[in-house]
Amino acid sequence: MQSSSTPVPDVSVILPCAGNGTRFGAPYSKELHCLAPGVTVLDRSLEAVVELAKSGLNVRLVVVFGTHKLDTVSYLARYADTFQMIFVYQGESFGPGLDGAIRSALPMTQGPVALVLPDIVVAGSDTPGKLLDALRQVEVTGWSVVAAEERDHDMLRQMGALAVAEAGGVLTVGAATDKPADPSGFNAFWGMVAVTESEAHKLPDVMGMGTSNPLVGAVALMVEGIVNYNTPAG
Repeated sequence: MQSSSTPVPDVSVILPCAGNGTRFGAPYSKELHCLAPGVTVLDRSLEAVVELAKSGLNVRLVVVFGTHKLDTVSYLARYADTFQMIFVYQGESFGPGLDGAIRSALPMTQGPVALVLPDIVVAGSDTPGKLLDALRQVEVTGWSVVAAEERDHDMLRQMGALAVAEAGGVLTVGAATDKPADPSGFNAFWGMVAVTESEAHKLPDVMGMGTSNPLVGAVALMVEGIVNYNTPAG
């Protein structure tokens, strides 16, 4: 039962931090990799979420963690005055992987939901407000993605690949597949996802393959670039 003193969130943001990050190859969590003095990958990935709070929205950050990520849990204390934070342990009953992390978080969400990955940084001068734009889009379209153009097949095989095309002056997703074996036909990948509260139960299917992927039909908001830090260190 929610306490009467706890504000109802305007938006919930799922931040999955339970992954092992074995490809990163460092002795610390990949999201805590330092990019500049006092600035980590996690800080950069949360910039768009901070902008939501600055816009006046009450943001609930649902952090999914494992026992090996207590350093990340501790680091997030610096955001205690910015977000309403809830920490959820990713148990076996929800399944492994990113889809399992999303399932773990969904019962704690209220309102429209955004999925933000701690090892993905959206780059570009106009990008901090893109998540807010994406949330405004879902009021009309149900789903939206913040995405970057990509033609390199090796990169597309590692990401949530999209086929984005313009129709009537609006960019929409015609096909979506996570980590496709055959990336031909895809020209972009997503960095953040936004969805209405009523459709949020389908978020784990974003990790799926084929025509059932709920990102098909989503509005795509393009940015200059998206950096994936789940790569070997050094």
